[in-house]
Amino acid sequence: MKIDRRLTQRGGFGIAVLFLLFASAAFAAQKPVSTLVSIPEEIEWTWEVRPPHPDPKLPNVLLLGDSLSRNYFPQVTRDLAGVANIYLMASSTSVGDPRLPHQIREFAAMENVPFRIVHFNNGMHGWGYTEAQYKAAFPEFLRTVRSLVGMNAGKTGALIWANITPVEPNAFNGASNGRIDARNATARSFIDAAHIPIDDQHTLMLQHQNLHQDTVHFNTAGSNLMGDQAAATIRSQLGK
Repeated sequence: MKIDRRLTQRGGFGIAVLFLLFASAAFAAQKPVSTLVSIPEEIEWTWEVRPPHPDPKLPNVLLLGDSLSRNYFPQVTRDLAGVANIYLMASSTSVGDPRLPHQIREFAAMENVPFRIVHFNNGMHGWGYTEAQYKAAFPEFLRTVRSLVGMNAGKTGALIWANITPVEPNAFNGASNGRIDARNATARSFIDAAHIPIDDQHTLMLQHQNLHQDTVHFNTAGSNLMGDQAAATIRSQLGK
């Protein structure tokens, strides 16, 4: 039987075109919401603290988060005095902002110490990002944080996720408890899959809404409660 090669070639070309079209459509359907554009807030900031005289015999612990972690950092430092060297990197940069992984890596390179524990949270800023963008960017955020305990020269490092605390109903800048619940649920799905322990700051502070300093932050008494719980969680992980 004689085969018309021109027809075969055209047919093959057509099949290839159809394959590319279907592949492109599938890729477009699976492509996550773009997180490549920064949405800056009115005030952007970073706040980084290292121990004045770190004890080389003690493990290094990093609190990585936002203004909530900055507020409970002093209490964690007091609670873990003589137990660990406590570092802080707090930032207004949210999951969803492409700057965040770079900022974390720059901080790690600057400090150049192995972290035994990284206690981390994120989600109280960046309300210009949708929950879909937060979800799409969370895996890269988690990979970046995990790399901080992957530089321990053979020693085992651990992560602790601190979930997002509640706000008052008239919170500013787009924050709401409904959106916080959605972000906590998103983070929980990744955190549970990675078997990372959770410091449930959300449940703790639901019981202390009277300690709000403003619509988002807690006063000194509230921050100390958060710090006590964070320190207890960290101490438990150090014991393992």
